[in-house]
Amino acid sequence: MELATFVDRLDEELRTDDYADLDASANGLQVGPDDGEVEHVAFAVDGVQATFERAVDADADALVTHHGLSWGGFDRVTGRTYDRIEPLIANDLALYVSHLPLDGHQELGNAAGVADVLDLEDRTPFGELGPEYIGQRGAAADPYTVDELRDRLQSNLETGGRPVPALEFGPDEIEEVAIVTGSGTDWLAEADAAGADALITGEGKQKAYHEAREAGIHVLLAGHYATETFGVRALQELVEGWGLETSYFEEPTGL
Repeated sequence: MELATFVDRLDEELRTDDYADLDASANGLQVGPDDGEVEHVAFAVDGVQATFERAVDADADALVTHHGLSWGGFDRVTGRTYDRIEPLIANDLALYVSHLPLDGHQELGNAAGVADVLDLEDRTPFGELGPEYIGQRGAAADPYTVDELRDRLQSNLETGGRPVPALEFGPDEIEEVAIVTGSGTDWLAEADAAGADALITGEGKQKAYHEAREAGIHVLLAGHYATETFGVRALQELVEGWGLETSYFEEPTGL
């Protein structure tokens, strides 16, 4: 498949252009030639030196990640930035990135993957960001206790054995769940306004403790990396359906 065709297909599926003014990440093709062919695609959560080198070793033609290299552009391509980019250029490895578009995709996205794990029903977009959404909300088929919800997350997410911390300020029975993966406690007020009993995200901020306590809502911090493996895994399955060879590389951070 031509690289341009591969990129166009992903951009269309993920509605990359719709997030252009909302995301600090330069979504889409971040590194790559104007032409080129793609037969083998690697996938990883983070676009870093370790995943670049593993993709090169696997003889991949492109690497698709959730977190990329460019967050508002480069001042200089020197030092660590050069060290990261050099394996891509030297080995003709294209880098495709999807940050917020992959968070917000209601079928293939990270929040959708967490909602699948929890068997949530009646799902709706959640996590407003301008005209778009970066999360998902749904109802539990059977109410969870906070311990049951924590156990489900710990058993199904790639936490590396790390326990899932919880700010336990919500009701005894959890029926409505809001999800914003990664760093999502800024949407705690929206979760409260939507009637959610719990907000699931990856990592927290100091102010979230008091905000959750005052709102009477649970917050579960299941790990930034762990909550954001779902999107790239779903894209891998999609791309396999296009007849391309794929690989997936885990580089968990424990955070």
